[in-house]
Amino acid sequence: MRLTVIGTGYLGATHAACMAQLGHEVVGVDVDADKVAAPEAGRVPFHEPRLAGLVARHTAGGRLRFTSSCEEAGAFGQVHFVCVGTPQRGDGDGADPTCVESAFDAIARHARKGALLVGKSTVPVGTAAGLAARHSGVEVAWNPEFLREGFAVEDTLRPDRLVFGVRTARAERLLRTVYAPVLGAGTPLVVTDFATAELVKTAANSFLATKISFINAMAEVCEAAGGDVRKLSEALGCDDRIGRAFLRAGAGFGGGCLPKDLRAFAHRAAELGVDLGFLRQVDAINMRRRDRVIALARELSGGTVLGARVAVLGAAFKPDSDDIRDSPALNVAARLDLDGADVTVHDPAAMDNARKAYPLLGYALSVEEALRGAELVLHLTEWPQFREVDPRRAAALVYRPRIVDGRGVLDAARWTAAGWRFRALGAPVPAGEGEER
Repeated sequence: MRLTVIGTGYLGATHAACMAQLGHEVVGVDVDADKVAAPEAGRVPFHEPRLAGLVARHTAGGRLRFTSSCEEAGAFGQVHFVCVGTPQRGDGDGADPTCVESAFDAIARHARKGALLVGKSTVPVGTAAGLAARHSGVEVAWNPEFLREGFAVEDTLRPDRLVFGVRTARAERLLRTVYAPVLGAGTPLVVTDFATAELVKTAANSFLATKISFINAMAEVCEAAGGDVRKLSEALGCDDRIGRAFLRAGAGFGGGCLPKDLRAFAHRAAELGVDLGFLRQVDAINMRRRDRVIALARELSGGTVLGARVAVLGAAFKPDSDDIRDSPALNVAARLDLDGADVTVHDPAAMDNARKAYPLLGYALSVEEALRGAELVLHLTEWPQFREVDPRRAAALVYRPRIVDGRGVLDAARWTAAGWRFRALGAPVPAGEGEER
């Protein structure tokens, strides 16, 4: 089929490349000329495993191209996917659908009669119905995305489900044709109305956020009671009704989706007369995890970090990403810097983005450089490179072997055996902890 993808940011570039991989002819559209130029040349201006290879392959092969002309895209496409952002509003917690509305307006002006316009963006429930009402010459559908950064290509080509919000059999038929290879592989499909399709993404993100904050709240209880949240998580995860995923206590979630979607969902529900106040508690628990990391940093530093050399391992909000939006790691690093610490950050992928956003922090090109001379180490992004650090070799690099594991994945016994003072959220102080030098 001939498809267009409106918006060539993270979601749009991924969707465009993956649709080309499925065999369609695809045109990516963006009003930002710079966002068009990079993928048109076969480059991706952000870190996402496998994506750059797909973009380069399909632009070189002619199946994927990019333009800034909605007129060109409208004449070309049978189905138009809108993949632009919905940031949090500047005046409150609600999501701002302005860019989505503008994108629909722009492509609808040039789309052929009967074209299908498909929203993939995360929007306040009711947006799709409003767009359908104001664009009677085209048909509207909603097909929410469920991408995980670091796994976006896999999640598009082999998703755990597809959701079609449609009003006609024709719209469903067109989407089934678009996704025929995916459906043919056995991917579950839910066909529903606009409102339910819009709610699926925000409900899913809110549930995942709630699960993360639940185990982080249990970490607080474990610290107060002398329990071990890791063992608690292990026992809870054995229950199939609960499951192991998202049950690791740590510094909390960040990124451009979960925090924003959580707040926007609660805000929109309140507009509809439904009180989801518990989601505000989920948000509050998440934010105070950062406070707890800082408290542990001060504890290991004798009550103050003033003048202390601190190595922060991590800048991205999660591994396999260079996304620093609402990153717990950088939030903690910046706050320690304000408290007078000498902070050095290292991240395998997010260094350039971190430097632009936090130019006053120090940056190291390697783990070893970050550790050299440090009096305190904070492990705040769960990159495999950080989990694989040898604590004995690391102890030889630092000035004082003190570490806070903000992700709950390091082996406390191994680190303490190498002479480190070790702290993790929700975990007891390890037996046989190393003495200060």
